[in-house]
Amino acid sequence: MTTPRQATILTACNQKGGVGKSTTLYHLTRAAVLAGLRVLVVDSDPQGNITSVLTEDVGETEPGLADVLSEYTSDTIADVIVPGIWDGLDVVPTTGETLGVVRDQLVVAGAAREGRLSRALEPMRGDYDLILIDCGPNLDQLVINALTAADGALVVTQTKLWSANGLAKLLDTITQVQQSYNPRLRVGGVVLNQHEARTVGGGHWAGEIEAAAEARGLPLLTPPVPKRQAIADATEESIGLDEGDADSRELAAIYDGYLTQLTGRN
Repeated sequence: MTTPRQATILTACNQKGGVGKSTTLYHLTRAAVLAGLRVLVVDSDPQGNITSVLTEDVGETEPGLADVLSEYTSDTIADVIVPGIWDGLDVVPTTGETLGVVRDQLVVAGAAREGRLSRALEPMRGDYDLILIDCGPNLDQLVINALTAADGALVVTQTKLWSANGLAKLLDTITQVQQSYNPRLRVGGVVLNQHEARTVGGGHWAGEIEAAAEARGLPLLTPPVPKRQAIADATEESIGLDEGDADSRELAAIYDGYLTQLTGRN
């Protein structure tokens, strides 16, 4: 007998903006489809950035994640999925302003509001190998829903003062979700992103974050992602780093390594 497929669900999160969270998720998605995995990306960021780079021709009025989470509609995840730009990729999109409205509705919603996304995704776990959830730069009800649905949190941070200071707050939130809503939740990995190894500040804060991760027993994904324009350019152009020059392909190998570290798949 073959073992039924059961997707691993990872939520990329950080309450600080500009750390490259969506970019990291984009390149991790590329690594996963190249590895032959069936991938679903859920855009839980009201800005809809990951939708814009991983899909084509998704209109402002098309249904998306907001329609799944809203108490005023009956849409399921299967109803709103659109094909991604690569074979093996599907996306639950976010466009327009509706997800921001639903986020506000969740603030005043009643019991079980934290588990809406988890309940919606559960029937889909058998259809995919990996489900990746992109979150906005907040610790709001959308992020709580995403963490409640996840097996692992992918913490993306920079080697800078404010990123290091905010990391403890994020980890405390993850612990609270684990204790209150989702006992299976773990920190799947901490990514040091946009790392400038040759600067004094980069080296110092990398050491601080590494020490904090070790003290909490958190897996630090290696190697750090260096600050390279090619990473952002590939995301904006909706292409893979593997399609670029030799330097870009070396960067692509970092995300391929992350995929192995996060999922155990070789």
